Amino acid sequence: MGGNIESLDRATVESLLDWWRLSGVDVAVDDQPRAWLRSASPLPSPKTVPPAATASPENLAQFRDWLSSAHDLPMNRPGAVRIAPRGDESAPVMVIGDLPDRDDAAAGKPFGGEAAELMERMLKAIGLDSSTAYQASLSCFHAPGARIGRDELDRCGSIARDHVRLAKPERLILFGDAPARALIGESLARARGRIHKVEGVRTIATFHPRWLLHRPSDKALAWKDLQLLMSEGE
Repeated sequence: MGGNIESLDRATVESLLDWWRLSGVDVAVDDQPRAWLRSASPLPSPKTVPPAATASPENLAQFRDWLSSAHDLPMNRPGAVRIAPRGDESAPVMVIGDLPDRDDAAAGKPFGGEAAELMERMLKAIGLDSSTAYQASLSCFHAPGARIGRDELDRCGSIARDHVRLAKPERLILFGDAPARALIGESLARARGRIHKVEGVRTIATFHPRWLLHRPSDKALAWKDLQLLMSEGE
């Protein structure tokens, strides 16, 4: 180490020895030279554990069972209320609502409270009975105060497309902006007034009933959307 070892006190010697130990020196004399101060080889990066595979139900019954029990679904937060879809597998019309609110959670169904009553009247106006419509929400969770992020919206859209494919309705109504963005890729303002195809199903996007409760002036526009859905043209 150089210098006069006798002039070093015990603390200094122990400090020097610790420094050499940390540098990797483990013997006083070795047969072969070593690069003691060379950086140690980096530790191997931990292997990334892939996320669990998403279930791929083969029919609507299996899909609904998966929705009722899976924990890794978008919008599943602490305190969130799970809301199952409603309706028969053979329903000719499927409706997908925006994210559930507290009225929906209280009713335990995708459309609750006054919004459900208005939705029933809207369907009746075009000759449909709400009891024969298959009802679902973009997310099956009501998470109080939570906002949906881009990634969750995309995943909701992917799940909803599977839902439509398995439900096999003749027509599809998207109520609200979030379903339009998730399934059509456009805002409600842009998606309205046109026929779309989602998984091959004739589809329109229109205002959610709870929006119309606060903006009744938009009911005329919603009526035009519903008429377009039932028209025979493409």
